[in-house]
Amino acid sequence: MTIIEYYKSLLGIDNIPEFLKEYLNVPSLNRIKKIGYFCGMDYASKDIYDFGEYITRFDHSLTVALLTYKLTKNEKATLAALFHDVSSPCFSHVIDYMNKDYSNQESTEEYTENIIREDKKLIKLLKKNNIEVEDIIDFKKYPVVDNKRPRLCADRLDGIILTGALWTKDLDKETIKEIIDSIEIYTNEDDVDEIGFNNEELANKIMIINENIDIICHSKEDNYMMELLASITREAINLGIITYEDLYHKGEEEILSLIKSTKDIDLQEKLYRFENVTVEEIEELDMPYIKKRNILPMVNGKRIKE
Repeated sequence: MTIIEYYKSLLGIDNIPEFLKEYLNVPSLNRIKKIGYFCGMDYASKDIYDFGEYITRFDHSLTVALLTYKLTKNEKATLAALFHDVSSPCFSHVIDYMNKDYSNQESTEEYTENIIREDKKLIKLLKKNNIEVEDIIDFKKYPVVDNKRPRLCADRLDGIILTGALWTKDLDKETIKEIIDSIEIYTNEDDVDEIGFNNEELANKIMIINENIDIICHSKEDNYMMELLASITREAINLGIITYEDLYHKGEEEILSLIKSTKDIDLQEKLYRFENVTVEEIEELDMPYIKKRNILPMVNGKRIKE
């Protein structure tokens, strides 16, 4: 059993609630089964990236949904969690780089409503179950699903677990179980539900892992590779090889296959560098400001001291 399979089992993957099952194969979710979680870097130079497993935006969406349901048993919040990433384009946050949205990394979220409303199978299911489209489009109205930093939420905690397990390698199966067993819902200073811990030691551990993730996401290597793939994608659009809309309707392998068909020398050179560059070859860069990932979780109902 892989570490992600184990993590899913902790969340109840073998006992998915019936109301959730019928949504798992709608077109909008099927598309993000072809979008990698790590922003296209699964296809990048292995000297820069060595992820333990390949996971997708769908994997992340499902685990956020299962985490939400485990904590709240709220069906609408769970569905909002399941569909919170349906607007993820190919290469995910690389497109935020392309759009120069280094700080918020939310430039692609504007497509969420259109993608959901255009999914006829999904709309039919929602009507059958007497659920309003708005109940799942605006996932940010559920603070357990999405909450502003430095607060913790299911989306943020899941990201820390996935990245800590597969990229920074800070999390093993035992620690993941300890985390899942220690999380609870508390009412925060603003009288709003928030995910926190009943164990201060684990809360501190999560903060340390989060800091390690922040370091690698601010590294010159990661910044260089994200900028390089953003440049490749922008150039492919300018050359008419793909369209911007293709990023929201195709899978990553199909997009890369189209780009690799180019006869443009400059684009070929960038593609080769993306797949083969070494750490030693990456020079110092003038790095843009990248989204900070600070967290300050609650422990036993109180905000942990900074």
